[in-house]
Amino acid sequence: MTVLWLALATLIATAAGGLLALRLRERLHWVLAFAAGVVLGVVAFELLPESIEQSRRVGSDAQPALLAAVAGFVLFHALRRFALARHPHDASGALQRQRALGTLSSLALVGHSLMDGVGIGVACQVSPLVGATVASAVIAHDFCDGLNIVSVMMMHRHGSRAALRMLALDAIAPVVGAASTLAFSVPPVLLAPYLGLFAGVLLSIAAMDILPQAVSRAGPAAARHLLGLAGLGAVSMVLLTRWAA
Repeated sequence: MTVLWLALATLIATAAGGLLALRLRERLHWVLAFAAGVVLGVVAFELLPESIEQSRRVGSDAQPALLAAVAGFVLFHALRRFALARHPHDASGALQRQRALGTLSSLALVGHSLMDGVGIGVACQVSPLVGATVASAVIAHDFCDGLNIVSVMMMHRHGSRAALRMLALDAIAPVVGAASTLAFSVPPVLLAPYLGLFAGVLLSIAAMDILPQAVSRAGPAAARHLLGLAGLGAVSMVLLTRWAA
C-alpha cells in the first residue's frame, strides 16, 4: 500500500500546479515559456540520462534508447501534422485543429504522468527506500506537470472546464500507473526504449509547440525574455529533482 500513498501525493502536487496555471491565465505566454523549459529539463536531465543508464544496466549501449527518442519525436510530429490536416481550413476548422492539437499534446503529458507512476511502483519493487526516493523526485516535478497540462489546454483554446477535466486525468494517471505495478513488473530490457520514447515525445511538445506558441503570443520583442524564462524553468526542474533526491 505504500506505493499508492506515494502516488496520491503526486495527485495533490499535480492538482495544485494546474490550479495555479488557471489563476495565471492572463499571463499565459509567461507560463508557457516556463512550462516549456520545465519539459525540456525533464527530457535533458531526467528521461534521457535515465534511459542511457538503464541501457548500461542491461549490458547494452545507448543506441536503443536514442533511437526510441528519435522515434518518439518523429511520431508525435506526425500525429501533430495529422491533427492539423484533418480539419477544414476555415475559421471553424482552425478552432478544431487547435483543440485537437491541445488534446493530443495533453494526452502525451498524461502518458508521461502514467509513466511516473509506473516508475514509483517499479522503484518500490526494488526497496521501500528506493521507492520513496523516486517518489520524492516525481512529486517535486508533478506540480510543474499540472502547470504544463493546463497551460497547453488553454494555449490551444480550450475552456476552463476542459482544462480541469484534463488536469484531473493527469492527476490520477500516476496513481493508476503505480497501482498497475502491483500486478506486474516491467522487464529491465524494455525500460531504456520506454523512457527514450517519452523523451522524444516531450521534446517535440516543448520545442515545436509550447515554446513557439509562447513567442507567438508575446511577440518577437519579448522572445529574449521568454527564452530566459524557459531556461529558468529547466534549471528549476533540475534543482527540484536534485533536492528531492
